[in-house]
Amino acid sequence: MSKLKWAGASVAGALMMFAGTSAFAVTIGFSQVGDEGDWRPAFSKDMQEEAKKQGIDLKFADAQGKQEEQLKAVRAFIAQRVDAIIIAPVVVTGWDQVLKEAQRAKIPVFLADRDVDVTDKSLFVARISADFNLEGKLAGAWLAAASKGTCDIVELQGTVGSAPAIERKKGFEAVVSQFPNMKIVRSQSGDFTTEGGKKVMEAFIKATNNLKGICATFAHNDNMQLGAIQAMKEAGLKPSQDVLMVSVDYVPAMKKALAAGEANASVELRSAIGKYIYPVVTDYLKNPKELPKWIVIPSDLHTAQGM
Repeated sequence: MSKLKWAGASVAGALMMFAGTSAFAVTIGFSQVGDEGDWRPAFSKDMQEEAKKQGIDLKFADAQGKQEEQLKAVRAFIAQRVDAIIIAPVVVTGWDQVLKEAQRAKIPVFLADRDVDVTDKSLFVARISADFNLEGKLAGAWLAAASKGTCDIVELQGTVGSAPAIERKKGFEAVVSQFPNMKIVRSQSGDFTTEGGKKVMEAFIKATNNLKGICATFAHNDNMQLGAIQAMKEAGLKPSQDVLMVSVDYVPAMKKALAAGEANASVELRSAIGKYIYPVVTDYLKNPKELPKWIVIPSDLHTAQGM
């Protein structure tokens, strides 16, 4: 074969590949919880950037922490006849009806990051997320070792009714309950925000005479812990020294706090997870088949000593 023919064959092959890619362009609707904390906006940005890389037309809707806005967004995606829907749910309940509507429209639904509590699990294809329960267990195991199994703990919970708040608490308590001298003595929701965490810690400081007898603070996310650190410093306390500090997310601001000696440990919740989520969705659209209901994204524990 001549060089010219080889070149022609190469060009033809490239065009066929391009045509195949174009033919499978997909439109995905993504309903995001909101933009609380530092982790959530980083997750949203990654989902948008990764969609561009993969040639996905992403319809993005920010619910601002309101489930009613998520329900509206999902119904709008159904009306637009998107190829698939991804939901990061605000709370776990209240999803049966809208998921049935998506199923009737033959639009597959995937869960990202958070879970839902529905009676019929066939209403969604799969959840792609970290193991929140494991995150709580990792935090609890680190604290048990650091405190030698003796510790009165104050807990800053996430948004009430949300999957991460429920599961991180369960996982943490599962470990703590194994130690007779470890217990959560106060627990309150800071809604996953820095401001909320600061307010909760201020209340804890006041109620415990400047955290007298308190060994540790467990926060369901880093932003609440960062707010707690602010409150403690304003009260003349030394976070990570007077009180052990463990939380979840490992956002950039927490990395700085760990390096500065103002926190002790953080369990990483990866925000760059579009690369985990989109292949599951697009592969399913190409070849629909039953998938595991939960596809787990790994988590890691980071400490100040490991910086």
